[in-house]
Amino acid sequence: MEDDLLLARRAALTGAVVALRYFADLGRLDRERKSDGTVVTEADRAVEATIREVLAGARPADAILGEEVGQTGQATRRWIVDPIDGTAQFVAGDDRWQVLVALEDAGEIVVGVAVVPAQRTIWWARRGGGAYQAEIAGTELTGERRLHTAAAPSGSTAGSDAADPLPGSRLGVVPPDEQVYPAEREMIAPLAAVTTPTPWHTHAALLVAGGELDLAVQTRGQVWDFAATSLIVTEAGGRYSGFDGQRRPAAGPSLFARTPALHDAALRRLGGNGRPDPATGSA
Repeated sequence: MEDDLLLARRAALTGAVVALRYFADLGRLDRERKSDGTVVTEADRAVEATIREVLAGARPADAILGEEVGQTGQATRRWIVDPIDGTAQFVAGDDRWQVLVALEDAGEIVVGVAVVPAQRTIWWARRGGGAYQAEIAGTELTGERRLHTAAAPSGSTAGSDAADPLPGSRLGVVPPDEQVYPAEREMIAPLAAVTTPTPWHTHAALLVAGGELDLAVQTRGQVWDFAATSLIVTEAGGRYSGFDGQRRPAAGPSLFARTPALHDAALRRLGGNGRPDPATGSA
């Protein structure tokens, strides 16, 4: 039987193919507004339907939670799907949107996959098995490499001062600058004041996983926005939590960091109440 990681990759890549068809013909794509004001399109629904078909066909007993349909089924194993993460970028022709698929088992994220279809890249992680990135070449994956957050970005001095590791660190803020609300700017201002806000060419959390950024803040989101990327970052050696210090993905703003020291310092700047890590006892 196909293992969970391979299934998640297949589902995400199959969804990516559907998404790219719509992305190639954006002029004909109708946009709607959800009750929360966010954009949704036929592409979001079609991609989620495709991913659900793949997952349900292989694991009919599992539950599936998707952004567009909600949850179907009840089980200790639950697939979590964001068919197009970054729909506002998608409809604008920006290539940084993602297709996200994760598996939660007994409350823990155990598999995470992020495909950036328009950039032909895929990122994935399995709990306890590390995080990886590869290029998509047709139906094949090439150039697979293991990710390590320890690979500090060129020119970064983050972490050089044990008393305050934040100065010199590079911070990516999601969503893109023009989509950040004034209240969100105020929320992250204490952190932005002591770091270097840095543009990102791929979702900032993924760049943290690869060591290209020191920190990433996602100012808003739901569990499907964070399930896959949180595991990719932590399996690469980094740290993830909500602003309240909660390590399990949940609704609200989230923080990704290249090192525990950077995470703890950033969380303090943001006014978070870090909760002890059960493995280390640290916040």
